[in-house]
Amino acid sequence: MGHLPSRRSSFAPLHAGSPREPSVVSISQWRECHTSNVRRDFVSQSSNPNQRNKGKETMSIINHSSRQVYELPGLKHQTLASSADQLEQLEVWMQTLEPGAETPVHYHECEEVIVILRGAGRLSVGDDHTDFGPGTTLTVAPKAIHQLTNSGAEEMFLIAVLSETPGRVFAPDGSPMPLPWS
Repeated sequence: MGHLPSRRSSFAPLHAGSPREPSVVSISQWRECHTSNVRRDFVSQSSNPNQRNKGKETMSIINHSSRQVYELPGLKHQTLASSADQLEQLEVWMQTLEPGAETPVHYHECEEVIVILRGAGRLSVGDDHTDFGPGTTLTVAPKAIHQLTNSGAEEMFLIAVLSETPGRVFAPDGSPMPLPWS
């Protein structure tokens, strides 16, 4: 482990015109939460009322093993962070697609970013089809009808971030697609 210059960390949001006043989280608190199977939250302890986040968390450490895994044919899904974690505009998914598996053709009413960590596949947006490999980031505009296919020989492992929570999915005809994790 590298040298840690200070035990003070600035997890609290900064507000225009307010002095920087960091929240304090000890390394032992951070380690305990980071290695725990239980989600822990840190709330700003700042004495400056402009620094406080009105009782909301300023940082959460969420162990993935504490999140339910949903399995569909060829797809495993975990919601890593969402409105359940007091997020207002983001949802983060971790998914694994088996070789040959594909998502249904769908769209979101929000932006989506998909980070491919392992595997290879094809992103189809309308009539455009683009192949990609690991170490690729895909961006999908709101309401773009798309499909992700694992065209490789190994599992595809990805992180998806949606700019809304809960993350909603729609069929090309505009009807909502029910998700087991919603």
